Amino acid sequence: MNMKRIAAEHAAGFIQNGMKVGLGTGSTAYYAIVTIGERVRSGLSIEAVATSQASEQLARELGIPLVPIEQARQLDITIDGADELDDRLRLIKGGGGALLREKMTAYNSKRLIIIADESKRVPRLGGFPLPVEVVTFAKEWTVRSLEALGADVKLRLDGQGDLYRTDNGNYIADCSFGVIDAPEELAHELQRIPGVVEHGLFISMADMAVIGCSDGSIQTLMRSS
Repeated sequence: MNMKRIAAEHAAGFIQNGMKVGLGTGSTAYYAIVTIGERVRSGLSIEAVATSQASEQLARELGIPLVPIEQARQLDITIDGADELDDRLRLIKGGGGALLREKMTAYNSKRLIIIADESKRVPRLGGFPLPVEVVTFAKEWTVRSLEALGADVKLRLDGQGDLYRTDNGNYIADCSFGVIDAPEELAHELQRIPGVVEHGLFISMADMAVIGCSDGSIQTLMRSS
């Protein structure tokens, strides 16, 4: 039972003709893009913006019409995955390395729908290390500042063992805080650190989560405020 695909297919059903759609990044968002490609081949008329080079390439291969960011203005809907989500639809994202572009796309969307399998739903965030995108200059200073907040920090490596670079040319610091009791406060502290470009806490951004379950069912969560 592919729980990710179940969630992706359900969420893609919210896309209507004429919409401008944000395409997420990562293993779950992959299934959403594939499903959207199938709908486009069946006659769905949309324009899309991708949150990463990998998602853009996949969309092109599937025949999904892409528009330049400067022409997209506000998007109608973005469908993306999450590494963790709680019952208040607070998220940790960035496992796929595209957190900055994902957050910018979500911010400029009327509606953000998160798709996930049931293992990503947690009572409290923090089991998954929080990705933080940092500039390359004086990265050691930024890492020390992150450690001062209580994190065990590891700079992400790529498949060749070199420091991973985002599509924006920055590094990713994966920060293990343990249980994050106050995500809003942590987000504020992270934003104060010079050298931090963006962090993977998405708070008050997701409107709905579609969760695929092992028994083939779908759970939906709605943000209350």
